[in-house]
Amino acid sequence: MSANSAIAKLDELGRRLEAIEHAQSMLGVDEAVMMPLGGGEKRAEAMGTLAAIYHQMATAPEIGDWISAAEDEPLEGMQAAGVREWRRNYTNATCLTSEFVQKQVNARIRAEQLWRQLRPTGDWKGFLPAFEGVVATAREEALLRAEALGLSPYDAMMEQYDPGNRAADITPVFSKLKVFLKDFVPTALAHQEAKLAARPLKPLNAPFPIDRQKALGLVMMEAVGFDFDHGRLDISHHPFCGGVPTDVRMTTRYTEAEFLTSLMGILHETGHGMYEQNLPKEWSHWPSGKARGMSMHESQSLFIEKQVARSPEFWEWAMPHVREKLGDAAIAGWELEDVLAHVHFMERGLIRVDADEATYPLHVILRYEIEKDLIEGAMAPKDVPEAWDAKMQEYLGLSTIDNMKDGPMQDVHWPSGALGYFPSYTLGAIIAAQLWSAIERDIPDVREQMRHGQFVALNDWRRDKVWSQASMVSTPELLEQATGEKLDARHFQEHLERRYLG
Repeated sequence: MSANSAIAKLDELGRRLEAIEHAQSMLGVDEAVMMPLGGGEKRAEAMGTLAAIYHQMATAPEIGDWISAAEDEPLEGMQAAGVREWRRNYTNATCLTSEFVQKQVNARIRAEQLWRQLRPTGDWKGFLPAFEGVVATAREEALLRAEALGLSPYDAMMEQYDPGNRAADITPVFSKLKVFLKDFVPTALAHQEAKLAARPLKPLNAPFPIDRQKALGLVMMEAVGFDFDHGRLDISHHPFCGGVPTDVRMTTRYTEAEFLTSLMGILHETGHGMYEQNLPKEWSHWPSGKARGMSMHESQSLFIEKQVARSPEFWEWAMPHVREKLGDAAIAGWELEDVLAHVHFMERGLIRVDADEATYPLHVILRYEIEKDLIEGAMAPKDVPEAWDAKMQEYLGLSTIDNMKDGPMQDVHWPSGALGYFPSYTLGAIIAAQLWSAIERDIPDVREQMRHGQFVALNDWRRDKVWSQASMVSTPELLEQATGEKLDARHFQEHLERRYLG
C-alpha cells in the first residue's frame, strides 16, 4: 500500500479518528463513574471541543476525493467493505449544513431541558411547542438525508442507527408480531396466574450485600466469556456499556433489597461488551471493522440476557454459584422453579423500560408506528397523546389519556431528537431469537452444554457468524448470512411460547 494512495490516506484518517473516539469514550465513562460534580463544566467544554475536531476531520472536502479514488482501485474483503462504509458515513456526515445542525441542536437542547423540567408533572401543553420544534427539524433532517441517500424520509432516519433497515421490510414483521402478542399476552398471564396459584412467588431473602452481588456478577461475566484483560465493571447511576473494544467499560447499579435486577443488567451489558471485544482488532480503525448498528448490538445483549441468562439450563448451573457468593440464606429452600418464577415474571405496565420480554415489543411497536407517522407528516405532534392512548389500550389494555408522564413523555428519545431509533430494540429481540434457533440447529446439545457452564461453542459460533463480520454488510444481510434466512419473528414467537406457556 503506497503511502500516497487513497487507501493509505483513508487508513491514516481512520487511525486519527479512532484515537479521538477513544478519548471521547473514556471521558464519557469517567464522567458517569468517577468525575466529581465540580468537573462538569470543563468536561463538557473538553468533549465539545473534541466533537468539533472530530466532525471537522471527518467531513474535510478532500476525503470525498480519497473515497472516489479508492472506489476505482481493485479491492476485496474488509477493505472493499470499508470503502463502502467510508462513502456511507461521509455522505451522512456532509448532507446536513452547519447552519441546519446548529438550528437542530438548539431545538433538541430546548426540548430535552424542558422535558426534564415538565415530565414529573406530565405538562404536555407546556412541552408541546418545544416538541413541535424537534419534530419539525427531524422532518427537515429526514428530507435532507433522504435526498442524499436515495431513500424515503423514515428509512433515511433508520439508516443512522441500522444500515439497511427499511420500513417496507420491518412493518409487516412488526404487524404479524403485534397480532401474535395481543393474543399471547393475556393467554400467558392467565397461565402464569394458574402456576402462581399452585406455587406462590417466594419472597427474596434480602438484604443482599453489594460486595457479594458484585462478586456473583463477576463470576457470571467471566463464565459467559467476558475478557477482563480488556474490560471492567463499575457502578453508575444508569447502567451502560462504553469504552472501546480493547478497553470495554461496563456499569451497573445495585440495591440490597434484591439481586436479580442488577445481575440481569450486568449480563445484558456483558452481551454488548463481548460483541465489542470480539470485533476484528486489525480493522478497528476502519468503519467496516466496527459493530453493525444498534439492532445487532441489542441482539447481542439480549442474546445473553434473554436467551441464555433467563433459561432453565443457565439457572441449573448458576444456582450453586448464587449460594456460594450470596450465602446459603439468599435462596434457602428455593428450587429451580422458584428462581424461574421471578426471572420469567410477566405483567402489563405503562413503562417501557420496566416491561418484560413479552410485553416490551408492544411498547416499541407503538412508538415505531407513531414516530414513522410524525416523520412522514401523517401525524401532527399535538395528536400524539390521543394516538398513544388508543394504541396502548388496543395493545396492552391500559390507558394514558390523563397520564402524560407515563405516556408520551416517559422516554427521552424524542425530546433529544432520536427518531428512527426505537425499532432497534425489538429488532434486537427478534434477531437474538433467530440466532438462537440457528445455533440450536448447528449445535444440537447447546442447552446441555449450558447446564454445565460451557459457553465456548456458543461464543465460537457467534464469533464466526456475527462478531468477525463487523460491518462488512448491512444489518439484514448480516442476519441472513448468519442464520440462512431473512428477519422472521416466528423464532421469537416460538421462544415466548416455549418459555411462558410450557
